[in-house]
Amino acid sequence: MKRAGCLLLAVAPVATIAVFLLTPAHDGKGSHRSSASQPSEADAKAAEAAKASAEKKADDEAVADLPPGLAAPAKKELAQEILASAENSTLDWRGQYGYIEDIGDGQGYTAGIVGFCTGTHDLLTLVEQYTKAHPDNGLAPYLPALRKVDGTGSHQGLDPGFSTAWKKEAADPAFRAAQNSERDRVYFDPAVRLAKLDGLGTLGQFIYYDAMVLHGPGTDPSGFYGLRESAIEEADTPAQGGKEKAYLDIFLDVRRKAMKAKNPNRDTTRIDTAQRQFLYDGNLDLRTPLVWKVYGETFRAP
Repeated sequence: MKRAGCLLLAVAPVATIAVFLLTPAHDGKGSHRSSASQPSEADAKAAEAAKASAEKKADDEAVADLPPGLAAPAKKELAQEILASAENSTLDWRGQYGYIEDIGDGQGYTAGIVGFCTGTHDLLTLVEQYTKAHPDNGLAPYLPALRKVDGTGSHQGLDPGFSTAWKKEAADPAFRAAQNSERDRVYFDPAVRLAKLDGLGTLGQFIYYDAMVLHGPGTDPSGFYGLRESAIEEADTPAQGGKEKAYLDIFLDVRRKAMKAKNPNRDTTRIDTAQRQFLYDGNLDLRTPLVWKVYGETFRAP
């Protein structure tokens, strides 16, 4: 991933508290209300949690009734190929489990099938979760160093052996499965779910997924959720009554602007000659065959 006062209360004297608790509350209209009838903070939190749970359940049911879209096996395979063309200049995404290098973006090492980074917490989380299930793995000794460099571009404590250990561990099917699982949990599943709730088709679901990977699942202005909010300020999603193509065009504009804000010279062909080309072709279902360009190189999915 290449990617976010305390209120002091005076303590009343015990006698004052006692008087307050024993005095009926007055509503200003001649009637009295017991203080016990007022909802407590715990009650309010419980009500809020219940509401959130009900909303999530309703969303889950709505998503379950929709077509699989990008989550269909063939489309998910295609999504990984398009992503790999932008992340690693190849369609062979399964060959990237052992990929690792510092690409000079200030995020430390970038590694694996979605570019987990030592500086953006997702690589640390991956190794922590993997180590819980496989304590004796070759990356476990680097956990103290990974925790120290998290949030920075530093290699302190990782060199010279971490890259070699990553590549070696990537030969283990268990570590490859762990990368798949973390990819789905952090990036793919949340992106596809939200895209469906926004009324987007398969292409829109991929655009959300690619944005989640590239920008990270942050709520700050440069994170995925922040970018989505910025797009919604300019155009309604299909679920809000807007036109799908118009909304996605705005979303890609917002993404491109965010990429250039970090680096004016940054290549944006993953948007310009890939995703936007699919959009302008009217291919909202991401039908194959597909032809696109990234970094000037042409890719084809039959």
